[in-house]
Amino acid sequence: MHQRATTRQPAVSGLFYPSDPTTLAAQITAFLRRTPPVPRSDVPPKALIVPHAGYVYSGPIAAQAYRLLIPFADRIRRVVLFGPAHRVPVLGLALPETSAFRTPLGDVPVDVAASAVALQHPDVERSERAHLLEHALEVQLPFLQQILDDFAIVPFVVGWVEPHKVAEVMTRLWGGPETLIVVSSDLSHYHPDVEARALDQRTLQRILAFDPTLEPDDACGSTAIDALLIAAKQHGLTPELIAYGTSADTEGPRDRVVGYASVAWFPAHGAATHLH
Repeated sequence: MHQRATTRQPAVSGLFYPSDPTTLAAQITAFLRRTPPVPRSDVPPKALIVPHAGYVYSGPIAAQAYRLLIPFADRIRRVVLFGPAHRVPVLGLALPETSAFRTPLGDVPVDVAASAVALQHPDVERSERAHLLEHALEVQLPFLQQILDDFAIVPFVVGWVEPHKVAEVMTRLWGGPETLIVVSSDLSHYHPDVEARALDQRTLQRILAFDPTLEPDDACGSTAIDALLIAAKQHGLTPELIAYGTSADTEGPRDRVVGYASVAWFPAHGAATHLH
């Protein structure tokens, strides 16, 4: 099936983030301004794990990862996105049939050449249904649009597939400093706040220790996280925990929370310092 010269319309604009472009840009700018100063690093992060809830809940945590890209905005040209399937069952990894994704901030092109490379993997296919209502990838785009100058995306909805297969796809698209990998995932879901924090700290310890055995109860994007752990270890990346919080820190009740974290992965020689 060929890629269509059409645009994927936003599914959660006005729900997960503001639909008015001025309001949306102002909200993202406010999130970024409230983050700590950008640490010094001579290279951009190679990969990020970021949450994908409504901005009122997880926007501040996501912003602390995305602010690391600010010094390298003119260098990153391709963003390879991996997010879990929330709406429809997916076998393997699904690329869109459309040629661009729309948000209130404009259209983001899909990287045709990189998509063609990915489609050579037997577990990658195109699926319009997989992307039609999926929020996990969409909510990352306004942050990227606000920060990066000119970029294209390779957006994967990750379904039932072994992590090492996803890692193979990541490695095919690894590229150099022009390519950023983003894994979209929240952590624990609907536990009391104290319990959620304990569960999430154990999950984060496993992530930082390159333990690629996370399950969906640990993180909804566990398959892509496990894949990143495999690929990051193979490529000698160094992880840094950037930020952690729960929905109780913002607008949510304390008896049923969702955990959020941002983790950045740097080439070993270019790891940032003073991130915490």
